[in-house]
Amino acid sequence: MGMISKPHDKFFKETLSDLEITKDFMLNYLPKEILEIIDLDNLSAGKDSYIDKELEELFSDILFKTTINGKEGYIYFLFEHKSYLCSRTSLQLLKYMIKIWEQKINKENISKLPIIIPLVVYHGESKWNIDTSFAGIIEGIGNLPESIRKYIPCYEYILYDLSPYGDEEIKGNAKLRIFLEILKAIFNKNFDEFIKTLERSFEALEKLEHQEKGIDYFETFVRYIMNARNDINIKDVYEVAKKISLERSEEIMTIAEQLVKEGMQKGIKEGMQKGIKEGMQKGIKEGMQKGIVEGKRKTARNLLRLGFSIEQVAEAAELSTKEVMRLKREIEK
Repeated sequence: MGMISKPHDKFFKETLSDLEITKDFMLNYLPKEILEIIDLDNLSAGKDSYIDKELEELFSDILFKTTINGKEGYIYFLFEHKSYLCSRTSLQLLKYMIKIWEQKINKENISKLPIIIPLVVYHGESKWNIDTSFAGIIEGIGNLPESIRKYIPCYEYILYDLSPYGDEEIKGNAKLRIFLEILKAIFNKNFDEFIKTLERSFEALEKLEHQEKGIDYFETFVRYIMNARNDINIKDVYEVAKKISLERSEEIMTIAEQLVKEGMQKGIKEGMQKGIKEGMQKGIKEGMQKGIVEGKRKTARNLLRLGFSIEQVAEAAELSTKEVMRLKREIEK
């Protein structure tokens, strides 16, 4: 189980790369007029991302190739992983669609561009109140005569705003519902309500997954939650998993151990970077030592929060019982 960077991106892509889930989403949420002209049986997922580097922590994307009205075409999903609205979404989408078209031109030297249908999945705290057309961000366009407006680019994207959805409005099979319900709940400020949604999701996953792939997805699922919410810790997730099954709670412990290791590795790395920045061999050595010590302390704090005894923590983190007792007092303050 390795480190997962950008957990929101992995959660989004790992879910929708399962073509059965994507087909289910499209069947339940695409407008009827689009469903009538696309070939869902000919659907395939691309691996490239078109998101600007500086926006990768806020957005994810995935491009699906299919046949649209008898011709090669694409459906482009943009996932907004943030709690606030972005007024420039239509501009960002246009940039990404141009990247896709330029890639096609450069690779295949085509003269006609394939159709791209853009979709935005949003699950922030506020209801989406931004115009979904590109013209909506052009100042004063409504006051221009039609003879002038025809010179201005204009397209619309399909918006899926999960924020106002009630549980009964979320459609699809079990795995799609788990995905959408967690997206809908992830920014819910009511912690108890979120925990109830998490418990329902774990119960549904338990019925679905009994293989290695399921374990991998469960890890992705848990890491996404831990990354997206600042008010939840691994012990909260463990307590929910423990109610569902022994197997799931053991998986949480494995994830917790991995998070601890990553914390230690990060501490060592930061210590080394500090030493290198100081530019002296002594600084490097001290930085590494400090990083190792901080990594051990972080390990101890995590294990204490999970309910391990002082003796067990001292042995696992390679610290004295006196040091572990001091850390425990800090946590309990």
